[in-house]
Amino acid sequence: MSLNHFETEAIRIQTERTQFLEHSTPLYLTSSYVFEDAEDMRASFAEEKERNVYSRYSNPNTSEFIEKICKMEGAESGFAFASGMSAVFSTFAALLNSGDHIVSARSVFGSTHTLFTKFLPKWNVSTSYFKIQDVEDIETLIQPNTKIIYAESPTNPAVDVLDLEYLGEIAKKHNLLLIIDNCFATPYLQNPIKFGADLVIHSATKLIDGQGRVLGGVTVGREDLINEIYLFSRITGPAMSPFSAWVLSKSLETLAVRVDKHCDNALKVAQFLEQHNKVNLVKYPFLKSHPQYEIAKKQMKLGGNIVAFEVKGGVEAGRRFLNNIKLASLSANLGDTRTIVTHPASTTHSKLSEDDRLETGIFDGLVRVSVGLENVEDIIGDLNQALDN
Repeated sequence: MSLNHFETEAIRIQTERTQFLEHSTPLYLTSSYVFEDAEDMRASFAEEKERNVYSRYSNPNTSEFIEKICKMEGAESGFAFASGMSAVFSTFAALLNSGDHIVSARSVFGSTHTLFTKFLPKWNVSTSYFKIQDVEDIETLIQPNTKIIYAESPTNPAVDVLDLEYLGEIAKKHNLLLIIDNCFATPYLQNPIKFGADLVIHSATKLIDGQGRVLGGVTVGREDLINEIYLFSRITGPAMSPFSAWVLSKSLETLAVRVDKHCDNALKVAQFLEQHNKVNLVKYPFLKSHPQYEIAKKQMKLGGNIVAFEVKGGVEAGRRFLNNIKLASLSANLGDTRTIVTHPASTTHSKLSEDDRLETGIFDGLVRVSVGLENVEDIIGDLNQALDN
């Protein structure tokens, strides 16, 4: 029987059962595997047969998690990592050579920005940035040594949306690789490969886990590219642990129902904030006021769980808002069952200059809300009292 629906694939894919015929995939906490005889061992190390050799290379739990993500994203192959940033770094490190060039959206996760500006230049890899509002500049940034176009959509933390189809067309026209960080959308809401992406990266720590329990990352896409990433990662060792893979594979079974509720709550929160007199602006992909609303509707199933809004009064107003919060958590994470609020200008992006923050859409009073699964009236009530006080 062919399993075609997202929810069914997430629940019914199971790669391993022991002689006990478990209904739920068991946890394989082993570092290595044994061989039948010398010939079996030789053939395994020669990669003449597919089998588990060492859990830094593969493990039944990581294999199941990867297979599920590949099915969900429409990818040929993948590799699972210890964290989202290990997925980002390993993907670039495996595919780039000294002298190569990246064209990236300026609005990227802070650690990715640091990777591009501080660490990759050590290996003579350079990056040129385009602004979200100036995507037509991408072609002017492409150089003879450009190899990759990279972007997040929606972006962190200002939830801007890039036209993935347009990026795919540019990448194809110039024979470049298109890599998309799909963390905010999850494979349930958006599939960048359908729009021309060669690789898709997720921080599985966020909505894929959804309960703040484990770290994880995954890169999926073209088999030839994943093979390069696998060979690099097999040597350098950023592999996901079997325990984290087991947790994340189980998390995928409830991803659809969780994200549906996250999105329903987030839209109601965004609509409430848009009417509040202490708020300057609200950004949520499925609000009609969002500057890329039509693009979001074209490529996303729903708007996600992240709402960004600007409190009137700048940095100090943002700090006071956080101090007034009673129900929601103050945390650097997102995508949790619990609602989380952060004020980037005074915390995660406080080391950036004001000009750099504004360039990425981070206004002084910008607050990012990762809307959780609590009753939406309680979430709105907490935000309301924090704003009013």
